[in-house]
Parts: sequence; structure tokens; C-alpha cells
Amino acid sequence: MSLTLVIVITIAIIGYVINTYNKAVKLRNYVREAFSTMDVYLKKRWDLIPNLVETVKGYAQHEKGVLEEVTNLRTKNYGSMSENEKLEANMQLGVALPKILAVAENYPDLKANQSFAQLMSDLSSIENDIANSRKYYNGTAREYNTFLEVFPSNIVCGIFGFQQFRLYEISETERENVQVKF
Repeated sequence: MSLTLVIVITIAIIGYVINTYNKAVKLRNYVREAFSTMDVYLKKRWDLIPNLVETVKGYAQHEKGVLEEVTNLRTKNYGSMSENEKLEANMQLGVALPKILAVAENYPDLKANQSFAQLMSDLSSIENDIANSRKYYNGTAREYNTFLEVFPSNIVCGIFGFQQFRLYEISETERENVQVKF
């Protein structure tokens, strides 16, 4: 009787470990897929920025500081960045973009420029896509991270070395209103 009980308990524990491991892998894959989706939109924005900066430069020659900030950030090779570096670079870009848009507001001719209007339309569309994919990424990352932290799955996940994913967050600077002074 006791041997049967030991076998049943052993099978239950092994089953739990296998189930927990498989769920952690599945959740991790959801997070990777969500990041991949978000990454496509972040890359689109990354590629759109030089066109926007060049268009604004033509009208706002003396706004070099804001434009150089974005240009310097944009010189990094997006493809060679790690996931965390991509998140960080795009968070910094999110801080710089409103500054460019605020500068553009002070140039009526620029706002009427067809190229600028198209770039702004494209950027607006991409920003909406980024916001939606960011919500999806953060939701899947939250679910995965929670699974790694709760007992008893935290024990199994710790044994197999599962690591948490960083959430995409906005910085304190992005929370502030953009102020442009001449």
C-alpha cells in the first residue's frame, strides 16, 4: 500500500513539474511573439524618424538641439540591439518625439507642407499600432512574470532558470507636458 502511494505521489509531482514547465514555455513564447509584433512597429517608427527630422530641419534651422537629440539617438543600429536596448532606445525616442512635434507647431508653413503632413499621418498610425502592441506585450509579460513569481510554480521555474521579461514603461519625462521656449 505504501509503495503504491509513493508511486502515485511521485507521478503527481512529475506531472506537475512537466505541466508547470510547459506552461512557462508557452507563456514565454507568447511574450516573445508579443515583443516581435511590437518590435515591427518600433522599427517602422525608427525608420520614419530621419524623414521627419529632415523635413523639420528644412523649416526650423535654429532648433538644432531638439533635432540633434533625435538624430544622435537614431544613429544606433536597431538590428544589432538586444530586446532591452530596443525598449530603452524607443522609450528615449518617445521622450524626444513630442519635442519635435512641439517645434513643428510653431511653423505654420511646415504644418501645411504635404511631406510633413504625410509623415505625421504615418507617425500617428504607427504610434497607435505601438500603443496597442505595447499593451499586448505588457499583458503577456505580466502574465508570464506573475506565473514565475507565484508559489509553487516559482520553484519549478527557478529550477529551470526562467527569467522575467522587462515591461515597456514610459519615463517620467514622457509623463510631463512638452514645453518649447524660444
